[in-house]
Amino acid sequence: MLRKLSVQNYVLIDSLEIDFPEGLIIITGQTGAGKSILLGALSLLMGAKADAGAISEGADGCVVEAEFDIDRHDEALRSILEEADVEWEDGHVIVRRVVNKSGRSRSFVNDCPVPVNVLSALSSLLIDIHSQHQSLLLTDRHYQLSVLDAYAGDQSTLSECKSSWARLQDLSSSLREVEERLGRLSAEKSYNESQFSRLDAAHLRDGELEELEAEQRQLANAEEIKLAFDGVEQMLSPSGDGESVSAMLKEAGKMLSKIQAFVPEVESITSRLDSARIELDDILDEVASQNARINVSSDRLEKVESRMALIYDLFTKYSCRTEAELIALRDEYSQALFDSTALEDKKEELLKAIAAERKHIDEVASELSQLRRKAAEKFSVEMLSSIRFLELDRSVFEVSVSEAPLSATGKDEVAFLFSSTGKNPVEIGKCASGGEISRIMLSLKALMAHFCDMPTMIFDEIDTGVSGSVADKMGSMICTMGKEMQVFAITHLPQVAAKGDAHFVVSREYDQATDKSTSHISRLSAEERVMEVARMLSGSSVSDEAVANARKLLAE
Repeated sequence: MLRKLSVQNYVLIDSLEIDFPEGLIIITGQTGAGKSILLGALSLLMGAKADAGAISEGADGCVVEAEFDIDRHDEALRSILEEADVEWEDGHVIVRRVVNKSGRSRSFVNDCPVPVNVLSALSSLLIDIHSQHQSLLLTDRHYQLSVLDAYAGDQSTLSECKSSWARLQDLSSSLREVEERLGRLSAEKSYNESQFSRLDAAHLRDGELEELEAEQRQLANAEEIKLAFDGVEQMLSPSGDGESVSAMLKEAGKMLSKIQAFVPEVESITSRLDSARIELDDILDEVASQNARINVSSDRLEKVESRMALIYDLFTKYSCRTEAELIALRDEYSQALFDSTALEDKKEELLKAIAAERKHIDEVASELSQLRRKAAEKFSVEMLSSIRFLELDRSVFEVSVSEAPLSATGKDEVAFLFSSTGKNPVEIGKCASGGEISRIMLSLKALMAHFCDMPTMIFDEIDTGVSGSVADKMGSMICTMGKEMQVFAITHLPQVAAKGDAHFVVSREYDQATDKSTSHISRLSAEERVMEVARMLSGSSVSDEAVANARKLLAE
């Protein structure tokens, strides 16, 4: 329940701090006194959009703060507060909103900074503000469906339906992406296949061109190379009667070895001659080996040049500079062809998953429909009883649950049907007058107060369009609600005002010295309350009869 409200520099409220009791709280005041300002401050506290225009003239900012008593065992509240890292253990929550001149705001819960969406989440569990325009919700199909769901207590089933719908949408989105990619790949498939085939048939190998170029240079100059190798072989190891250089070095070594005893230095020369002869023999062997490998085949030269031309052509066609780039491009075409196959498999998997999820959501939606149809009958009976209590004796109220396209909320469409004459009920927005809408809405709120377990409810002139005995009965209904929960009733009707446990009046004062108007709210004493109800009965001039009538109303 709302325990305390503090407001500073909000519109016409300079400073206000007030405590509220349990039960039914009546708020009255002249038109324009500032009752709507009070609601605006509460709405700001509950996450409404901040506006610099709400700051009092001359002030740097405004502050709205409220203290709520809460149920420590409320799991929904606990979840919101713990997720926002807000500490709470004493059964109290203090919510504060600060707005500066730029229009920016800061939000706090128990002095912990929180995003404004936390205030919005808390508001749905702490307080329900029913303003005059909210009666229009009664004609909204989505609102009607949400009311029936709350009454049916099908939140877990509805939550599963929403989750299943979200999964179905994700799967469908993935399928569309896969089909779009498949469409693009299908259009490019023939091209990808031909490009891959051409590159794959080339049997490319990184570094091959460099090897081919070296071989081509040898083949193109094979005759000249072979003549050089032959000449070297002939010089180092002549055929016929000529003696080879190796043989002459060997003979020179023998000759020097004969005088080694007389000239000791000759030993090193002999050793060097042996080394030179061995090295020369190795050179001759290498030359002979290289000479033997020289290919002078014109066929091989043609093949090498043809292979080089193919690689150069591929470089030009695909704007590549190396075989590695061509190989990478070939692999890309291969991957594209593989992706097409993989995407086909993915598509099949998604189709199976979508079919399974459709089956699941259909089962959940069917269960949801059963719960709604069962609840609709009882809901209609309870609503009708309440509506007829408010002197719509011949009225008919029904809840129609019909089939609708599958969505996150199932496959039902809900419509509240009404007739004040007892015949041919139609959609409530097409037949109900303003006064009838007010009575139906109050009946709905009274019923919701039981099954929604809302701790605090605020009615902003829900009695608009009614008077007399109907107003008295509406006051009684609101009073009954106040025995189970905290209820604020902002009203212009004395029949309703006389029902409350506590009565507050909103007034507006003009200070001539500062040329400024300010709004105030104060709790009335028993005698002040008599005079306020009398004013509501007779207007600005309070008669003795009005005072007597006010005392009678308050005594009932």
